[in-house]
Amino acid sequence: MFGPARRAPAARRAQRGTGLRYNRLMLDYPTITAALEDLGEPRYRADQVYRSLTRDYAADFQSMTVLPARLRAALAERLAASQLEEVQTLTGQRGDATKTLFAAADGAQVEAVLMRYAQRATVCVSSQVGCAVRCAFCASGKRGQRRNLSAEEMVDQVLHFARLLQAEERRVSNVVFMGMGEPFNNYDETLRACRLLNDPDGFGLAARGISVSTVGVVPAIERFAREPLQLNLAVSLHAGTDALRNRLVPLNKTYPLKELMAACRRYVVRTRRKLFFEYVVLADVNDNAEQAAALAKLLARPLYHLNLIAFNETGGRFKRPSPERLADFRKALEQAGVDVTVRRSPGADIEAACGQLIMRATHNRRPPGGAPDGENAPAAGVSDGSEAAAPAGVAHAEGASEPAGGDRQD
Repeated sequence: MFGPARRAPAARRAQRGTGLRYNRLMLDYPTITAALEDLGEPRYRADQVYRSLTRDYAADFQSMTVLPARLRAALAERLAASQLEEVQTLTGQRGDATKTLFAAADGAQVEAVLMRYAQRATVCVSSQVGCAVRCAFCASGKRGQRRNLSAEEMVDQVLHFARLLQAEERRVSNVVFMGMGEPFNNYDETLRACRLLNDPDGFGLAARGISVSTVGVVPAIERFAREPLQLNLAVSLHAGTDALRNRLVPLNKTYPLKELMAACRRYVVRTRRKLFFEYVVLADVNDNAEQAAALAKLLARPLYHLNLIAFNETGGRFKRPSPERLADFRKALEQAGVDVTVRRSPGADIEAACGQLIMRATHNRRPPGGAPDGENAPAAGVSDGSEAAAPAGVAHAEGASEPAGGDRQD
């Protein structure tokens, strides 16, 4: 069903450093500077190392040929150039989606997805190991949340795919925090990752090329509106009424639609930026006339854009809507004044939705007679908005008034 898997060795044990003034998180420029100062190296060496990591996409110190061999060896003894180890990589038959399963030094596993388009290449990043939100249709939350990821672990996911694209003479154009986890439940590290990616002296990705998704953590939306970086925000809605959203997105019981939509209005007023809403369409669940009417009351406003994503069906109680039903739902929304787009879903043949690959690995490791966590629970995801998008392989939505680079299905 998919091309041959590329398997890497099991997660390597991080080398134990001897330095006391740094924490082995290599993308932090002060960390690099401190390590080199301890080695008695001139300051310009820090610039060389930082550029090698973030612009040349060096995977280890030995490949940093701009440095003397003795310095490369000394740094390798003290620091880890990467926080994550590639465990498995799958590429779809069409070549438009590639998914990698990573392992951290503590054995925690996360997933990320690269989606290739004619003019764009988008990386969908995980922000947590597992997820505490437990949306009814998403595999990531079935096993709960284990821990937050560090900013460096998030950026490592991007750098991994940057290296793959480098071999294709392409670059990462967009990053979306829409993989495993709720980014706003790991707010500080997620924003630090955004700043690292945006650093003009480092990776140099434009802020408008970075999108952060949330299921509706209202205090964090308020905080995000005050961030100086012009990042994109996407809100995963999935229902137009509290009754249904309480079932699909349990966090709605804490931040019901009235509070969430008030925060969204304040966000638009403060930032004057388009706000994207993501809606995974589940057959005969949230694709009816009642939900279309409810969504119209919420979203028929300036600077609001709704992205519809057909559920990435993998078995279980939720089903993918038929193309005809999806088209009718979209038409009803348009006629009610909603700015809406249907997005295609790359990566179905590589289990690209959030948590699917990990769930399969868990299934393969289950004891005789035992059932893996989350069995029969299909995965799904959300797409995002402006100049970026992509849930963990479920869909890709880009653009301001006209999506930029994502394939429209309408």
